[in-house]
Amino acid sequence: MKVVILAGGFGTRISEESEIMPKPMIEIGGMPILWHIMKGYAWYGYTDFIICAGYKQAYIKQWFADYYLNTSDVTFDFSDGQSRMTIESSSVEPWKVTVADTGLYTMTGGRVKRIQKYIGNNRFMLTYGDAVCDVDVGRLVDYHKTHGKIATLTSVVRSQD
Repeated sequence: MKVVILAGGFGTRISEESEIMPKPMIEIGGMPILWHIMKGYAWYGYTDFIICAGYKQAYIKQWFADYYLNTSDVTFDFSDGQSRMTIESSSVEPWKVTVADTGLYTMTGGRVKRIQKYIGNNRFMLTYGDAVCDVDVGRLVDYHKTHGKIATLTSVVRSQD
């Protein structure tokens, strides 16, 4: 099952950061929010992601383009006048990531419609690109399948401790 992540908004509520990069790319502990969300789904075995990009999408695409190289030990060999690069080892995640241009001003439903070619008529999960939370995705999917409904909505309420 694919995981669709909405990452195309302007991030206006955090404009001091989103002026530079899209909100899902703001770092927590040295990695983008988007990466943390994906790690959460991957924990449960969901590693096929479609990112609905819009605002500053080049930033997201570039981050993923550089991800493999930046998580690898690399040898650059120019010793004989040639230019060779060898990946010695890598700690990259085993993910498939499609970053889709869903438009700059497209609303949520329109973004999902624009990625239909990647999901077909299959079930998929949908989340926002800033929705970092601790949800048992395995139990959530089981619940959805056993109840036979078209959609299951999960919300997370912040504790008032």
